[in-house]
Amino acid sequence: MRFHEQVEVHGHLMDTGVLARVLDDVLAYGGDYRVDKIDLGRTHDDESHAVVTVGAESASRLARILMRVQVHGVNKLVPGEARMCVADADGVFPEDFYSTTNLETVVHLDGQWVPVEHPEMDCGLIVSGGRVRTVPVADVRAGDVIVCGIDGVKVVLPVSDHSTRLHGEFASMSTFSSTAAQPQAVLVKAIARQIREVKAEGYQVLWVAGRAVVSTGASRALTALVEAGYVDVLFGGNALATLDLERALFGSALGLGSPHSRRVQRGNEQHIRTVNTIRRAGSIRAAVESGLVTKGVMHAMVKAGKSFVLVGSVRDDGPLPDVYTDVVAGQRAMRAALRGVGFTVMVATTLHSVATGNILPASVPVACVDTNPSIVSGLTDRTSAQALGVVADAGLFLEQLATELVPDYQT
Repeated sequence: MRFHEQVEVHGHLMDTGVLARVLDDVLAYGGDYRVDKIDLGRTHDDESHAVVTVGAESASRLARILMRVQVHGVNKLVPGEARMCVADADGVFPEDFYSTTNLETVVHLDGQWVPVEHPEMDCGLIVSGGRVRTVPVADVRAGDVIVCGIDGVKVVLPVSDHSTRLHGEFASMSTFSSTAAQPQAVLVKAIARQIREVKAEGYQVLWVAGRAVVSTGASRALTALVEAGYVDVLFGGNALATLDLERALFGSALGLGSPHSRRVQRGNEQHIRTVNTIRRAGSIRAAVESGLVTKGVMHAMVKAGKSFVLVGSVRDDGPLPDVYTDVVAGQRAMRAALRGVGFTVMVATTLHSVATGNILPASVPVACVDTNPSIVSGLTDRTSAQALGVVADAGLFLEQLATELVPDYQT
């Protein structure tokens, strides 16, 4: 006996390859399919619509397949009513919990479609007081009411055209491979236009930056972007902040002097002295407000009243007093900082970029910048349907972007 369910999907199914990916995923998860209906529209701008019957050997496998293909915007043709179970332990979902995507999601409760607050991938859905929100597994508590199974849950793909918040040129560029040979200057201009548009509409710009921002000499460019109002939230690690503060306090970072000087001796000692200095001050903010730190990215963030979240790792020296050493607490702080974010720039940090991509709604456009094409490709595939990859040196990218956005900025 096989179990079957009819599903449907809307969008530009052929030119984006969505339908092919849906059918590949069905087969990869051990199911089968039959295409019942497909309407390609009359013009290039028309959306397509397909109805497919998906089959599997068991109800549980079919449910998993249907959850899997929802990442492509696939929904049950007859969605039904949401089914809910009560969590029986802290930090544990019910066995057949609904696993979320980062797409806009609605849940059918008591005959009404209720929007999910703060869409995020790899979470569960908690129902309380007629509202539905995402909840990570670490935060679920015994007694919480959790949506289970696929019934009564629909997702909506983000708008890719005709939206004031998604710049048309940027959206069309994001459909190309991140390794495609596109002039870097064209990509930088598109990103600059997107940032201006997002800021003009009252949204915030999130930056996720790695230590290469300092080590490539681009901290001056990022500082100028902060001061010009184009950095509202900054995510990073202990290394980014420490190297930036080290340069501010000692004139060089981790043994790197000026281009004309010899390597600074005992660079690691200077590094740990920086950490110690900030720890003695109590925090980065205290060090800036006391006049101890007078320049750099972190100085500019504090002076501008902008938010930053630093999450550490086992490699960190110190770490700085502002760094979250509990990664779950760090995740919570990152989630809290996402309110109002309309665009994200990820520069030269794989781990923090992946972590950010995991908690971003798919509706937030992303620009991923790295020198490694495979990293750029992996991040753009993971983050959002509106992700643009730029294979470039972090320093050169930031210098070009600052030139585009900051009047009178000189490289």
